[in-house]
Formats: sequence, C-alpha cells, structure tokens
Amino acid sequence: MLGKDPKRPSTVSDLTVSFIQLPLKWHSPATNRAELAAHIAEISVATDLIVLPEMFSTGFSMDAAHWAEPVDGPTLAWMRELAARRDAVITGSVMTRDEEGRFYNRLLWVRPDGSFSHYDKRHLFRMAGEHEVYSAGQQRLVEEWRGWRICPLICYDLRFPVWSRNDLHQPYDLLLYVANWPAARRTAWITLLRARAIENQAYTMGVNCLGLDPAGQPYDGDSALLDMKGEYLVEVGNQETGITRTLRRADLEAYRSRFPALLDADEFELRTSGELVKL
Repeated sequence: MLGKDPKRPSTVSDLTVSFIQLPLKWHSPATNRAELAAHIAEISVATDLIVLPEMFSTGFSMDAAHWAEPVDGPTLAWMRELAARRDAVITGSVMTRDEEGRFYNRLLWVRPDGSFSHYDKRHLFRMAGEHEVYSAGQQRLVEEWRGWRICPLICYDLRFPVWSRNDLHQPYDLLLYVANWPAARRTAWITLLRARAIENQAYTMGVNCLGLDPAGQPYDGDSALLDMKGEYLVEVGNQETGITRTLRRADLEAYRSRFPALLDADEFELRTSGELVKL
C-alpha cells in the first residue's frame, strides 16, 4: 500500500523533490512497479516531484516489440494513482508504442489530477542500437510546476549541451536527467552533470539505476542533486535508496542576481532534419 501524504503547506516558494535509486529487474514491469511503490511509500514528508530512472519498468531494453506499452498502458495508470495519492508529479521514462506502431523511449510527466505530458528521448544511444528500434523525439519539454520551470531529459541527452541549454529569456530552474548509465562511463556521468548545472545556472538532478543488465554490465547509481553552482546537495553512490530534499528558490535567485552569466549567453538556432526546433 502507498502511504498517505502528510498535509502540505498552502503556499510554498521552494520545491521539495524526491528520487528513487534501485536495482531494476529486466523485463519485469510488475516487480519494478511494486518495488518502486514500496520506496515511495517510505517518503514521510510532503513532496512536489518524484523522479524515477530511465525505462524504470523494464530496464534499458531494445526488445520494444515485446515490452513496449501502449500510450495509455498499465504503467501510466500506476503513475496516475501514485501522483494522485502523493499530490505530486511523478516522472520517469517508459518503453512506449504509439498508435502508428512507432516505439519511443518516452518520459511521462504525470500530475496529481491525472493529466500528463511527455518527452521522447532525442538522442538515441547508437552504441546499443537504440536508434534502430526507437524514434527520436523532436521537441524539448519544459514544465511549469508549483512556480518552478523544470526541464526533464533522458540519459544520453546529457552528452549534448545544446539540447540541454537554458533559455536566457525564460530560464528553467531545475534540469533533470533520468538514466540507465553504466558504471563503465561513471566519470562522464559525474563530470557532465556538474557541467550542465554550472553552464545553465540551474539545480540539476541525475537519477540512475543499480544492478546488472542481462549482458552482465553493472550500473553503480551515482544519482545526484547539484545546485546552480555545481556543488553537490546529494550524492548517493551505489546504495539502494530514496532521497528527498528541498530546493530553495531564494538561493537560486540570489545566485543568478549576483552572477548573471545567462544574460551573456549566445543566441542560436537549433535545427533537426532541417526543421527549426524551439528550445
């Protein structure tokens, strides 16, 4: 059973965020959902946002033909129940099949009222053949939630700073990456998370998984939450855990006011397949 959410203050300027890092069971959606629900039930304070890893119901798999869910599938229903019960947005990516039969590594952004948005992973990890199975997303997502602007991205997107770049005219406040990032590339994960936080002057969160995939490749977690200066607020290593922290709006605004580097950012246009993309 999921725990009942404590009473939330009526007005808050800060944002309380939670994330879950755990070993994923490959191709075991019901088991993964149950274990994630148990962790979420242990969150004892009111939270605004709960973040889960990439492909949290299946692990990072190319067997989309067998495991991809329809747009309105059981994992979305599960997320809606959680979001309503916790009065929080819940987000993470799920193997998805659309009405035309195309497959996507799709991040679902599910609100307490049951409505949702989605972001389809733009940068597909060709070294695992992801680009041969899934369709690439063409539009970035920036959500407004409880007074904060939040940009959720997926795993390999972390390596591409242009796609992650903050908008100097209407900047986001929190940049987050959900991931299945192997231990073999741990240095890149740690370094790039810090770089994205510094260059975008935003709180930055990376949520990874643990365990072994079917090929025996290890995932060591290293989920983290950094402030807009690139300083660690949370660094969890390779333990199975759920973490909740509150992001301070006043700290973000004070730092951007003292050091307004975003005002000197370069203007540019981004095109994919010849089409102009609005960030």
